[in-house]
Amino acid sequence: MKRKQYETAMAPMREQLVAMARWARVTGQRIVVLFEGRDTAGKGGAIRAVSEKLNPRQCHIVALAKPTEAEQTQWYFQRYVQHLPSAGEIVLFDRSWYNRAGVEKVMGYAEDPQVSRFLEQAPQFERMLVDDGILLFKYWLTTDQARQEERLRERLDDPLKRWKLSPVDLAARERYDAYTEAREAMLAATHSDWAPWTLVDFNDQKRGRLTLVRDMLDRLPNTEVPPPQIDFPPLGRQPRAERYSVLQPIANFPLG
Repeated sequence: MKRKQYETAMAPMREQLVAMARWARVTGQRIVVLFEGRDTAGKGGAIRAVSEKLNPRQCHIVALAKPTEAEQTQWYFQRYVQHLPSAGEIVLFDRSWYNRAGVEKVMGYAEDPQVSRFLEQAPQFERMLVDDGILLFKYWLTTDQARQEERLRERLDDPLKRWKLSPVDLAARERYDAYTEAREAMLAATHSDWAPWTLVDFNDQKRGRLTLVRDMLDRLPNTEVPPPQIDFPPLGRQPRAERYSVLQPIANFPLG
């Protein structure tokens, strides 16, 4: 999909996302969105598509590092609970508690009994969230291995994207089928009536973002809340140029 076509389609949805945030703030609604998928699927771009026009004080992005030694001794869900939203907030998880059923399982960071216990507890945990009034969306971004290979190579060759490439990403190439099996087991165990999974094709990332945002907006209740009226009277004088006495601005960036 071309950039211009994407921007044209996304523009009205950006307005709807802003309206969603205003509705959440006015009503106190709490929203949680999980973004899961293989490395290079496009989770970061999808999260930016949702959050780019929202107030960062209201919309929080959570991308946790590997657990600390202390966190490894806690109830598995504990470190995620502290990032759940308060009234009026939106939380976007760039990978979530489902790490245990994916990366941790495939790479051997979690033992089979731990994974089995997670798959049993995750639906119960999510039932508690939903019963408490949280709107929970779970998205899995799908991508074929050929497309994944292209994106890994792009990360290797592009100095602006090289930071995205890690030894874990490269190791995952050899475990494509193992990740498939782990995903299918995860979906079978955790796709519930109260917290269903939604799979979105991200082989074309721009189209995938449009599909995901449209799906999320369509699943929300009516979010029509008019913006507050703000009195903006005339300034009553000529605008003043900024003045400095202690320090001066540095030279402008040269053009041409």
